[in-house]
Amino acid sequence: MTKDQATPATVTRRKALQAAAAITTTSLAFPAIVKAQGDQPVKLGVDNPLTGTYAITGRNELHGMELAVQEINAKGGILGRPAKLIVEDSTSGDAGVAVQKARKLIDRDKVDFLVGNVNSGLTMAMSAVAYEKNVFMIDPGGHADPITGKNCHWNVFQVDPSTTLLVNAIAPSLINRFGKKFYCLVPDYAFGHGLLDAYNANFKKYGATNVGTDLIPLGTTEYSSYLIKAQAAKPDVIVILQNGEDQTNVLKQTVQFGLDKKFHIAGANIELETLEALPENARIGNWVIEWYWNQPGVPHVKEFTEAIKKKTGRVPTARTWFGHTAIHACALAANNAKSLDPLKMARALDGFTLPPEVAMQPHPATFRANQHLLIGTLWAGHAQSSGSAPDDLFHIDQVIDSKTIAPTVEEADCKMTWPS
Repeated sequence: MTKDQATPATVTRRKALQAAAAITTTSLAFPAIVKAQGDQPVKLGVDNPLTGTYAITGRNELHGMELAVQEINAKGGILGRPAKLIVEDSTSGDAGVAVQKARKLIDRDKVDFLVGNVNSGLTMAMSAVAYEKNVFMIDPGGHADPITGKNCHWNVFQVDPSTTLLVNAIAPSLINRFGKKFYCLVPDYAFGHGLLDAYNANFKKYGATNVGTDLIPLGTTEYSSYLIKAQAAKPDVIVILQNGEDQTNVLKQTVQFGLDKKFHIAGANIELETLEALPENARIGNWVIEWYWNQPGVPHVKEFTEAIKKKTGRVPTARTWFGHTAIHACALAANNAKSLDPLKMARALDGFTLPPEVAMQPHPATFRANQHLLIGTLWAGHAQSSGSAPDDLFHIDQVIDSKTIAPTVEEADCKMTWPS
């Protein structure tokens, strides 16, 4: 029988065989389709400074994030899929740009997580977008109290200490050791305002006085007029609350004016990036450091330090640790929830204690339930021109368990509302 002579029965049988073959082919191909979907990356959208006053701190956070992604992927990724960073420059101080970048990451890039920001004001603007868009967000480096205080959200977690924690870790000691009169140089945005509020609360509690305050624009390079006013007020302590390049500039000029010989110099947090950028004679003052690479006997710190040194040529800073911890926290949230659903991930991280290989500090580090501020360890001490190694520029005087100095959830004014 030729093809042209085929009977209806023959045609029907042929079609049936072709259909069966097609079904078999589809069935065999399906596992490959699933595998291809599984290889689609889990996207972590980073909206953080790469330019401006906070460029160096932002870049160090990024170094920590990059290492975390390498570690996560080496252990199977997030839900069996590779983790991938998508990075945007938020600028150091333009909330409009940070919000624009956040919306781009969420709406166009379809990120599963939003990560940022060094600048507290930008963090708060981004967290409002994350809440609006129902996206899980980690704040690696913005300290302002409202982030996990009066503006707290169920889907936003804060890795770095709040401004109140930073000040509570050092202010009582300064008042006890150096005197009752303080003059404050304050960066004029959310971070600085929060630090000033916390200092004023400590002054009231311990009987000290704020004899003067200057609110100074972010990115200021010339501090002479402010330092002259501080000197004229004759305080016991000049409190310097700047950060990033601003912190470097004001400390250099403080020494140039000789004020370190007349007054005690102190603040809240000091960045290792600042100490590295300063000449030896300007490494002065009493501060809090938020994580330190030189912690003999603390598990996993040495390995982390060596990995970062191999990557960057320098030891990790607190900012490096912030970035590293933020990305690991995202992975832990998803893997523990067995889902990328924001609500399920938030529930998984609510009250969660970081494992030692992520925490890398002597006291437990826990995202406080129904607030989402990471409560762990802080280190109070003083800057030093040199130490046991080239980058050992901070001498630890006191290791503080942060839960002993943290306001309660009620005092922080966090009234978290979870979706039903």
